[in-house]
Amino acid sequence: MPEGDTVYRTAVHLNTALAGRVLTVCDLRVPKYASVDLSGETVDEVVSVGKHLLTRVGGYSIHSHLKMEGSWHVYRHGTKWRRPAFQARAVLENTEWVTVGFDLGTLEVVERDREDEVVGYLGPDLLGPGWDAGSVDEAVRRLGEDGEREIDVALLDQRNLAGLGNVFVNELCFLRGLLPQRPVAESGDLVSIVELGHRLITANRDRVERTTTGDTRPGRQTWVYGREGRPCLRCGTRIRRGALGANELSERVTYWCPRCQT
Repeated sequence: MPEGDTVYRTAVHLNTALAGRVLTVCDLRVPKYASVDLSGETVDEVVSVGKHLLTRVGGYSIHSHLKMEGSWHVYRHGTKWRRPAFQARAVLENTEWVTVGFDLGTLEVVERDREDEVVGYLGPDLLGPGWDAGSVDEAVRRLGEDGEREIDVALLDQRNLAGLGNVFVNELCFLRGLLPQRPVAESGDLVSIVELGHRLITANRDRVERTTTGDTRPGRQTWVYGREGRPCLRCGTRIRRGALGANELSERVTYWCPRCQT
């Protein structure tokens, strides 16, 4: 599933192509909204909220979530699509650009003043324009109320803070020296965890080659994620792999160094 930095860049690209321009085509290919036609309306902006996208058009917002397989592409008119047309769930066009949402996990239309119904449950958005000390405090408060759960699971819960995915959470646990299985209540300084999470995702929001080590060379971009059985870049101990989740449906792969993380 794309993480908050990827969704942020998607919003930037869509905003560049759509904002301030009148829709000439609005084709939403899901049964519930197939009759919705916002062509003729001007797109005000496209923004990310955690892992969610909101395309604000007139009095409405087109809400999409990429989930596991989704992506948005931007094309010039006449350019061949890079994915098959049967996977397209949304097509928004203006006189200059064609934007296509493929295999979107969520696609719906809500009134602008009802956006909270689809994103209001989220915790503070790590890449949101309003991130500040108060956002840190609120994220810490929410995490603190999740004290019995594993720190990995709590950080992935978008109700606590929005934007972190499995890569960032595994890396964040390594950098703070925490086993992913450690309960939140035993994880020490939650403020430093949240602040480091914000720095990590912010550092990666404008680049495609994500790195948490500062090294973009293949095999050295992450400390533990995807490195099962390979030596820890810090101490040389073999990286281990497991799985954690609030339930079977939300279970995710975890990686850790048994020496650097306790």
